[in-house]
Amino acid sequence: MKRINITLFALMLLGILFSCTKASINYTQNGNWVARATWPGTQMGFGVSFVVGNNAYVGLGINPVSPNARLVAFYKYTPSPINLASPTGYDSSYGYWTAVAPFPGPPRSNAVAFSVTTYNFGYVGSGVGNDGFTPLADFYAYNPGGNSWAPIDSLHDAVQSYPRFDAVAWGFDTVGYVLTGTDNNYYFGDVWKYSPTTGHWSQKPYLPGNPRSGAMTWVYNGKGYLLTGYTPGSRWATNNMCYDFWVYDPSIAESADSLSAWTRLRDISNTSSGTYDDGYSNIVRKYGAGFTILKTQTGDKGYITLGQNGTSLTYTWEYDFATDLWTEKTPYEGTARSGAVGFTLQNRGFIGTGLGTGNTSGFSDIEEFFPAQVYNQFD
Repeated sequence: MKRINITLFALMLLGILFSCTKASINYTQNGNWVARATWPGTQMGFGVSFVVGNNAYVGLGINPVSPNARLVAFYKYTPSPINLASPTGYDSSYGYWTAVAPFPGPPRSNAVAFSVTTYNFGYVGSGVGNDGFTPLADFYAYNPGGNSWAPIDSLHDAVQSYPRFDAVAWGFDTVGYVLTGTDNNYYFGDVWKYSPTTGHWSQKPYLPGNPRSGAMTWVYNGKGYLLTGYTPGSRWATNNMCYDFWVYDPSIAESADSLSAWTRLRDISNTSSGTYDDGYSNIVRKYGAGFTILKTQTGDKGYITLGQNGTSLTYTWEYDFATDLWTEKTPYEGTARSGAVGFTLQNRGFIGTGLGTGNTSGFSDIEEFFPAQVYNQFD
């Protein structure tokens, strides 16, 4: 009788172990969100973030308590170290925030930010001012070493300036880019390169896809990725939400064959006759946030979460740069929202702040995502 009980116990144990393997985990438990140090400033959404060295810088945004109050405060985030000795792989410390010099330009939200690695500077500009309507074109450089800001060239060519808000940006080793957005009258597909060496902007090949606002970007392997967003048209969009997905190669953009700088990737909606995208039901959105994590257990990945599509979202998706395919992951642990900031810092992904549905409530929670862990609601 004992032998039978032991055998049954062993079979039950094997069943439990196999039922908890990675392949059988439901998407809602596929990845773990862990709380980090709370944003210390005014609860806000539609701020900006950039990374220089081992720190992230977050600021600007809308204070929902005072509907027209745009902000200028900036803070630096220093994360806790990864603790490989810990069973969970992360330290119990949440990291910490430090106030830095406030943004010197007019208060604003819906701006863009990027950093240029070679110069170790952050660059912030465009956006919308306190009236909630007027687009801006001015830009400023932040020097972390001196904790100081300085105005740089505004977004313009020899003829006119190009103010906008809800644009996106890429930062590379020696240059930065700003693209898309709206000025309340037009939606843009133009692309602008900023060179810290010359101190000027130059226009580059237009996005071949939908002009849009509220999109999201990644930088990976020397290329810029652009996805999601709102478009006023119906081409490559459902309910004005863009499902076309593009990658930009800046090295080709500098050659004679600059039109080949853009390559279209697989759509982020179920638009093909194949089965790979049958589950792509909730990737499209506007005002999402994201980050990249390289050398995960299954390769180099990009992540998108939060945003709007009819209502505020928490759906989280993982993109495989090698296969051009998506996998749904554990939804964001906090309240659904849009206009959050996302950043990759020390090859770790962080998301936080944002505004709730209707933009009447703001958030200050910050979460880090561990894609290889099973979700634990108590972290």
